Amino acid sequence: MQTKFTEKQLQDPAIQRSNEILRNCVHCGFCTATCPTYQVLGDELDSPRGRIYLIKDMLENERVPDEKTVKHIDRCLSCLACMTTCPSGVHYMHLVDHAREYIEDNYKRPFSDQALRWILARILPYPTRFRWALIGAKLGRPFRFLMPDARLKAMLDMAPRYIPPVSRNDDPQSFAAKGAKKKRVALMTGCAQKALNTDINDATIRLLTRLGCEVVVAEGASCCGALTHHMGKTGESHASAAANIRAWTREMDGDGLDAIVINTSGCGTTVKDYGHMFRSDPLAVDAGRVSAMAMDISELLVQLEMPDSDKKELVVAYHAACSLQHGQKVTSYPKNLLKSAGFTVLEPKDSHLCCGSAGTYNLMQPEISGQLKQRKVRTLEARNPDVIAAGNIGCMMQIGSGTDTPVVHTVELLDWATGGPEPRALRDGMAGVPHLR
Repeated sequence: MQTKFTEKQLQDPAIQRSNEILRNCVHCGFCTATCPTYQVLGDELDSPRGRIYLIKDMLENERVPDEKTVKHIDRCLSCLACMTTCPSGVHYMHLVDHAREYIEDNYKRPFSDQALRWILARILPYPTRFRWALIGAKLGRPFRFLMPDARLKAMLDMAPRYIPPVSRNDDPQSFAAKGAKKKRVALMTGCAQKALNTDINDATIRLLTRLGCEVVVAEGASCCGALTHHMGKTGESHASAAANIRAWTREMDGDGLDAIVINTSGCGTTVKDYGHMFRSDPLAVDAGRVSAMAMDISELLVQLEMPDSDKKELVVAYHAACSLQHGQKVTSYPKNLLKSAGFTVLEPKDSHLCCGSAGTYNLMQPEISGQLKQRKVRTLEARNPDVIAAGNIGCMMQIGSGTDTPVVHTVELLDWATGGPEPRALRDGMAGVPHLR
């Protein structure tokens, strides 16, 4: 694609990067075949190719974003299926992230939009605040019919039936390896996950220590910054990311780390991109070190060579989170690990398509998100599984709210197969509860 940025514009590192990305696009349209919003809406401007044209025009002409452009950029899930499909290597993620930052800085949203985005940015990345918000939403759910905005109804619907107590395993500390120590790893405990489902981190710690890892929850590490990053709130997202970078580099330079382990794939995609996010920042070197050391839990488990287990009479439908399969290009590890653990693993039709969760997307675009959820649940249930497994808390919440089949994190099944407790969703038979309690 031909671009016409001026030399002055290209002095901006963000414009320079977007220019590189735009020039790789050859207009082929392969991306439209795997774009969930194009599949649902059928509008060229709701495809990656259409959005690329809108972003190019907006950035080149330095114009104030108009309502039309913002609408179509906001509808993007950032599922990154287009990047998997693209034969030209167009790095759409960096381009749409830049567009969102530009929109945040130059577009005045309606007051209701501003308020909603402000609330989400002030609550979701903070586990204690989020926990209180979930309690409030649970109490307010009977009055759902009074809500004039579908987005407010979606926020009430997000509240689970049971809110788990705080897990002290999420506090900064170190867990000793069982037997001979093979690795010392930092576990990213996340933010929303600590309020929605404490079983995931607990299972991860049990599994890793059982396999010979010392597990460290670093002082000062918290939200990865993804939620605000995808809203274009760069200052807030970089502040969260910088805190993690400093926390983990202290561990690297102290007793050392072999890996930074992440069990929420949406966070993993962002942490692995810290090197790019901080490329022009004094933290650039340390950010690059962190990105290079970050890995999904399944990537580490493959290195640890988990023992094979006896075959189990349990059929698992595996949901591939977009942030894992498209964002991190981790596709086979989770499935292979589940198979080695003795489970029968099946994949749904169109497994490359998003479930509609996408961070805060299900709260800000509930109608489109709902359509994607229905399609995903339908394809998963078509395999008649005993349980659905996924590697991302957002996907688990989204899918769990639309099915009676229990939904668990992949690591919970692997922990169970190697000596841990049976996942609560299976043990208690509480199917259809989004956060599996």
